Amino acid sequence: MRRARRLSVLSRTVLRAARLPPLPAAPQRRENSRSSTRARGTAAERRARWWYRLRGYRVLAGGYELDLVLRRGQTVVFCEVKAKTGVDRGDPLEMVGREKQRRLRRAAEAWLAQHPEHAGCEVRFDVAVERGGRSEHVPNAL
Repeated sequence: MRRARRLSVLSRTVLRAARLPPLPAAPQRRENSRSSTRARGTAAERRARWWYRLRGYRVLAGGYELDLVLRRGQTVVFCEVKAKTGVDRGDPLEMVGREKQRRLRRAAEAWLAQHPEHAGCEVRFDVAVERGGRSEHVPNAL
């Protein structure tokens, strides 16, 4: 008797739920474009760092304004990394305009002033570009 009663309560609950209007769909969370852009940029920097390390460069620093600071022999390389996902978004090399170049040069001067052990080295500015998953490295870009 008890089991039959439980089943009837359960079946009534199911029947009531079947008559209820469906719940509205949960709003789809839109991926935060800022965090996904940052993640793509970090991944592009990691790949650029790996590309340079495979070619014998030693990573000296990386940070806010200077994406990568590397050294190989008597050459210190300041590398700016830019990544774009699609061709409709423009060329990543265009993103390194005059103002960005000025800020990179000033940041490189400040970094060299803080690290006098690299004062006698040749300085080079590279741009590592990632377009739709393909990498390109432009030496002496600035």
